[in-house]
Amino acid sequence: MPFSETLRTIRLALKSLMLHKLRSGLTMLGIVFGVFSVIAMLAIGEGASAQAQQQVLALGATNIIIVTIKPPADSQSGGGGGGRGRGMVVPQYGLLRTDYDLLTKTLHTISGAVRMRELVSEARYLERTLNVRLVGCTTEYAEMNHLALLRGRYLTDEDEADVANVAVLGSETASTMFPFDDPLGQSIQIRNHRYKIVGIMRTRTSSAAVGGSLSGQEYNKDVYIPLSTFRSRIGDTVYTRMSGSFSAEQVELNQITLKVKNREDVVPTSEVVKESLRRSHAGKNDYDVIVPLELLKQADQIRQIFNIVLGSIAAISLVVGGIGIMNIMLATVTERTREIGIRRALGARQSDIIRQFLTETIVLSGAGGLIGICLGLATPFAFQGIKHVVHNFILDRSTGESPMAKIFSEMEPRIALWSLPVAFGISVTIGVVFGLYPARSAAMMHPIEALRHE
Repeated sequence: MPFSETLRTIRLALKSLMLHKLRSGLTMLGIVFGVFSVIAMLAIGEGASAQAQQQVLALGATNIIIVTIKPPADSQSGGGGGGRGRGMVVPQYGLLRTDYDLLTKTLHTISGAVRMRELVSEARYLERTLNVRLVGCTTEYAEMNHLALLRGRYLTDEDEADVANVAVLGSETASTMFPFDDPLGQSIQIRNHRYKIVGIMRTRTSSAAVGGSLSGQEYNKDVYIPLSTFRSRIGDTVYTRMSGSFSAEQVELNQITLKVKNREDVVPTSEVVKESLRRSHAGKNDYDVIVPLELLKQADQIRQIFNIVLGSIAAISLVVGGIGIMNIMLATVTERTREIGIRRALGARQSDIIRQFLTETIVLSGAGGLIGICLGLATPFAFQGIKHVVHNFILDRSTGESPMAKIFSEMEPRIALWSLPVAFGISVTIGVVFGLYPARSAAMMHPIEALRHE
C-alpha cells in the first residue's frame, strides 16, 4: 500500500476517533493501565531481584563460606549455683583449626583463605557500655568482607604474631562509645582485658542472612582483634553466666572463607570441601557450606519465574483493555453502517473497510501503549513518593518499625528496558486481534442493506 494512502487512512482514523473524544479516551484507558501495570510489575520484580543478587554478590561470587552451626541435640545449659564449669558438660562443635589447615594445604584451586572467631560480648569505656560482636580475625578479613578503613590502621601480621592487645572499631561502635572523644589511642575493656584502639572502619551496609546457616552481619557494631589474641585472652571455651546458671560452649572457629581462583572451579571445589569435612567431622552436622555462586544462580531463576508470574498477572489487564476495544468498535460499526454502505457503493473494497477499522484500533492501542510507557517510566519516582508517605504516616505514627514501612524502604524498582517494547508490542497486537472481528463484521456488510440502515 502506498505511503500516501497509509497516511490518508491514519488521518481518517484519527478524525473518526476525535468525533467521540471521551469514548475514545475511556477505551484507551484499559490499554494505558495494562501497559503501565506490565512495566511497573516487572520493574518491582527486577528491583527485588537486583537487591537479592547484590546481597549474594557481597558474599563474593568466587567465595566458599564454611560456617559453624550448633547441632540441635547439643545444649549449653549447665547446673545452677555451682562454681564455673563444675558438674557441667561443655558442648564442643563446629569448625576446627585442623579443618583450616587441611583445606588450605590440599586445595590448589583457592587463592586465599580467611578464618575467624566471633563472640557477642560487652565492651566498656568509662561508664559507657555496648554489646558488640567481638571478631577475632587476620588482616585478610577486611578485604574479603569489603571493609574500608576510615581512620588509623587495620590489624597487621605483626599484631597476629605478637598476640597484641589492639582493636579496630566498627563505625557505630566508635560513635556510640566515643561520642565526644577521639577513639584512636584509647582503650576499651572486653571480658576483663583491655584493648588499645588503633583504627576505625567506615560504615558498611549490613549483609543479609542466608537460609538458617549464615546470619545477617551488622559490621558497624563490630570490634576486631587479632585471632591469636582472641584465642589467648578468651580461649576456645566461653562461659556465660545468666540468672544464676552457667552456659558454655567450645568452638575453635566460627567461619572459614575460601577464595577460589577461577569462577568455573567454585562448584567443583565446594564439592571437595563438603567431602573433606564430611570425613573429618564423622557425620556431625555442626557446619554448613555456603556457595554464593549457587545462590546467585538460584536468585536468577527465581527472578525469571517472578517476572513471568507478575508479567502474566499484569497482561490480564491488557486483555481486558482489548475486550473494551472490541466492544467499542462493534458499537462504532453499528453507528457507521450507512457510512460503510456509502463507501462500498463508491467502490471501496472489503479490504479497504477492514484496513480502516483496524487502523482505528491500532491508533487506539498504540496511543494507549505510549501513554502507558510514559507512566511506567515514572514508577521509580512514584515509589519515592510512596516511601515518603509510608514513612510519615505509618512509621512515624507507630511504635517501633512497621513491617510495611521496612518493605517499602528497602524496595527499589528498576525499569527493565526490554519490557518497554514488549509491553508496547503486546498492546498493539491486542488491538489488532480484538479489532479484527469488528473490522471483518463491517467489511462483510451487504452494501444495499447498509444503505437502507437508519
